[in-house]
Amino acid sequence: MKNIISIPALLLLASVAATAQVKDPVSTALREIVPGRQKNTIAAVEAMPADKFNFKPTADQMTFGHLVVHMIESNNGFCSHAADVPAPKVEFKETDPKDKLVAGLKASFDFCVESLAKMDDSKLGETTEAMGMKVSRARVALGIAGSMADHYAETAMYLRLNGVTPPGAKK
Repeated sequence: MKNIISIPALLLLASVAATAQVKDPVSTALREIVPGRQKNTIAAVEAMPADKFNFKPTADQMTFGHLVVHMIESNNGFCSHAADVPAPKVEFKETDPKDKLVAGLKASFDFCVESLAKMDDSKLGETTEAMGMKVSRARVALGIAGSMADHYAETAMYLRLNGVTPPGAKK
């Protein structure tokens, strides 16, 4: 008799668990994405030899050092706007030494993790000033995921052009 009652109770619990909804699905998804982007991007920047931070694939492209500064600024700006928290006041130059740029990149990812921990979906419909225009916080949140993926792809390309295998391509 106990088994007959236990089976429906287990099925009910499984059904409730399967239909449970994630609170703040956009913010939660973003918090899940960032650590992987953080790990790979930092590893990629660390893999680039220090003497190659002035490398640029063509005359019209940015140097690798400039790309790292751009990633720092993007992380701080996007995460600040998406989570509605003030961005840290930092200043980097593409000619800064590798260790300073790597530390700045790590700090910018840490800022994103901290900021996004405070974020919820309730403010995604609000507008904010980002990328030189008024946009919704939702657009900025989506921009975080896209720009971090794009930035890793760029670092991977710069690495490959210098004979270095990107961390995401290693076994």
